[in-house]
Amino acid sequence: MRTFLVVTDDSEEARAALRYAARRAVAVDGAVHILALVRQQNVSAFGAVQATIEQEARDRAEMLAHGVAGNLLAESGIMPTISVKIGNGQKIVTEFLGGHKEVAALVLGAAKGSNPGPLVQHFSAHAGELPCPLYIIPADYDEKASDHTV
Repeated sequence: MRTFLVVTDDSEEARAALRYAARRAVAVDGAVHILALVRQQNVSAFGAVQATIEQEARDRAEMLAHGVAGNLLAESGIMPTISVKIGNGQKIVTEFLGGHKEVAALVLGAAKGSNPGPLVQHFSAHAGELPCPLYIIPADYDEKASDHTV
């Protein structure tokens, strides 16, 4: 089954990427995998504090991902798979793609302005090394309003 991997947070660009991935998945009878990233905290002097901060961030990311998944199910009928990972986003996504051959495309949302975001910058610079196509979706992209077809 063709799976569209979407890296998500609570930004408008992530929502645009998720909508795009869902429409593509519906069109090809595929699936969506939501990857929520949590930055690793650098509070090494207080291990218990660091673990608590990371767990709270992980809980927030899981709640966000489940909320997004519910919206996706209501809009498209697709129930996505959800993963929450702690650490460096670029490394996590690269390792995820290497270990999941079913991923047909990496779908990222680009922020408005001159800084599209660290993942977009990194993966667009290394697109030729990816095992799948890279889709970069603008933050305010509305496929329904465009004259493009899925």
